[in-house]
Amino acid sequence: MSSRFYEPETLKRVQQTELQILKDFMAVCDEAGLRYFGIAGTGIGAIRHRSFIPWDDDIDVAMPRKDFDRAMELVQEKLSDKYYILNAETDPNYPLMTTRLCKKGTVFREEALKDVDCELGIFLDLYAYDNLADGKFAYSRQVWSAWFWSKLLILRTISHPYMSLTGWKRTAAQAVCSFVNGAMKLFHISPRWIYKRCIRQCRKYDDKETKRMGFPCDTDPNWNTVEKVKTYPLVKYPFEDVMLNFPNDIDGILRGFYGDYMELPPVEKRKTHYPHVLDFGDGINVAK
Repeated sequence: MSSRFYEPETLKRVQQTELQILKDFMAVCDEAGLRYFGIAGTGIGAIRHRSFIPWDDDIDVAMPRKDFDRAMELVQEKLSDKYYILNAETDPNYPLMTTRLCKKGTVFREEALKDVDCELGIFLDLYAYDNLADGKFAYSRQVWSAWFWSKLLILRTISHPYMSLTGWKRTAAQAVCSFVNGAMKLFHISPRWIYKRCIRQCRKYDDKETKRMGFPCDTDPNWNTVEKVKTYPLVKYPFEDVMLNFPNDIDGILRGFYGDYMELPPVEKRKTHYPHVLDFGDGINVAK
């Protein structure tokens, strides 16, 4: 995350590009009857602003795993002329467990990913929500295992990942990260090997009906855990000029994550993904 802010016209252009990606994705999903819904900052934006959070520069959409898998097939069939799918399956150099639907010809390279050897375009952030165990111990084992492998995947590619620590704690953490990165390369542990172990934990309960689902590979493995009864049936809220699906208890979910999200945070706590390189397709880096 970054504390840098965009020029207003640049931010608006990023948002409108992402909104068009969302519209195209929604059209494909709606035609096929697939479930998708806004989460996190996109939920706050819809409820509080009926739009983006004014300084926000991304759109977050989640889908249950089976719908997600089908959506990826349809995107390849119907949208491959305009967009490409970026995740650890399509590019082993991509170090995250999220999926991005990126606009071809554009560049959006965040500071944290500036040295990663993969194509990074302006994108829609997609989260595949997997079934999560009902039992306390089984749930904890599943999400923490997935979380562990997801962080190892980052360290395999990035020796000095972004972290909010300061002082000696930051120095010590970076030393550990650098050591782990070097050790994995020394012993020829590939990103693909790590990814397979992570996805195995995420999808452990694919064939079982559980009460919860989520994405355990975030900063905290519990952040993106939601109860299905608080998600379905989905409801619609205006987001810019579209009616976007959200969990039926989006207010309760957001309050559980963020507390009183209706209160604007102070300026110093407003974060963006301000990029190292931003190119709308004309070969000009407007992030300089």
